[in-house]
Amino acid sequence: MNTYRFTIAGSILHACASGALWWPDQKLLCVSDLHLGKSARMARRGGALLPPYEGQETLTRLDADLARYAPRKVICLGDSFDDAEAAVGLEETLRLWILRLMEGRDWTWIEGNHDPGPISLGGTYLGQETIQGITFRHIAVDDKTSEISGHYHPKFKLSGKTRPCFLIGTERVILPAYGTYTGGMASDAAPFARLIGKEGRAVLTGHPFVCVPFR
Repeated sequence: MNTYRFTIAGSILHACASGALWWPDQKLLCVSDLHLGKSARMARRGGALLPPYEGQETLTRLDADLARYAPRKVICLGDSFDDAEAAVGLEETLRLWILRLMEGRDWTWIEGNHDPGPISLGGTYLGQETIQGITFRHIAVDDKTSEISGHYHPKFKLSGKTRPCFLIGTERVILPAYGTYTGGMASDAAPFARLIGKEGRAVLTGHPFVCVPFR
């Protein structure tokens, strides 16, 4: 099983083992929190020196998902870049790779807290976008909106191992971070109880790809 099928606002969506979200009727693929350029940003600010290959690994995974699902529209749900300087200073091979992935697709960059300004790669840059009653935004809003969001990098501990996960409620989905160098927030953290509700599910990415009660 490579996807977990569920319904939000009357539409059927699929959580994918890679961490992407697939909406077949809209031919739409959504990913969140790529955090491209994180190793460069950490080095620039005197943090830990990490191998500078996270961009290649993240884009390799995204390239595979685009080939698998052939979406007409892609939404990057915020924090696509680790900061504004990371977007501007992206190495040329990665910049050209992203441009190739964008070619021929309706591509939307949603504003995140790490990348709050427009970028120069093309596509559409929005604070949020609503399609068929579902709002795509970076940070969840505690209201009656049906929404897809990211930001929190949810993770779930199962059999002693912590893994990224989707958190799925009746009208709200929080996506895992798609990027390679990302931390996370435990699924039993207080914000999730409020945003997802006691009937929520956690869908763990990777292998085996499993769904469990999120608490």
